[in-house]
Amino acid sequence: MADEAQLLRETVAKNLSDLRKKNAMTQADLAEKLNYSDKAVSKWERAESIPDVVVLKRIATLFGVTVDYLLADEHDENAPAGIIPKRLSTRAHILITCISVLLVWLIATTVFVMSTISLGEVRSFWLVWIYAIPVSAIVFLVLNSIWFNQKINYLIISLLMWSVLLSTHLTAHVLGYEIPLIYLLGAPGQVIILLWSKIRKKKK
Repeated sequence: MADEAQLLRETVAKNLSDLRKKNAMTQADLAEKLNYSDKAVSKWERAESIPDVVVLKRIATLFGVTVDYLLADEHDENAPAGIIPKRLSTRAHILITCISVLLVWLIATTVFVMSTISLGEVRSFWLVWIYAIPVSAIVFLVLNSIWFNQKINYLIISLLMWSVLLSTHLTAHVLGYEIPLIYLLGAPGQVIILLWSKIRKKKK
């Protein structure tokens, strides 16, 4: 029984290593895509441990193969190659992200200009540029989660929180209310974000 378990670990280790190398990925690259540490991937490839069934399914989906493929000692010629389809380059992702954020500011500027033309000069129209900050943060957060380093999501979420507080404060100021104490809400909010980031790191 122990021999069978070891054989299964070695089979998965070989298939995982082959698929990773076939796709020109490092252990760190694969670990990041699976939200695991590169040490965990290294243990899998050294047959010291085996991913659980949920992770095996995620690995199979990532490489476009079946879970049976990962568990099989031999593969026939009709088995899927396990090559991840080529995606947009990092440069293209950066350009799309920049364009998306700039579109937010273009829309904000358009609203400002059209409102000024239609209604004349109104002191509160400049708020659209303040509102553009949290909207830009949301766009960046979504695209960063898809394409880039998710480790900086906590910084983006912090920017989003403080920009929402700023927008609320300035809107209240324009309406004749002074609520500087609203920034006190940011203190526990920032602590929660930091603790959340620590929990996520420990889970990985």
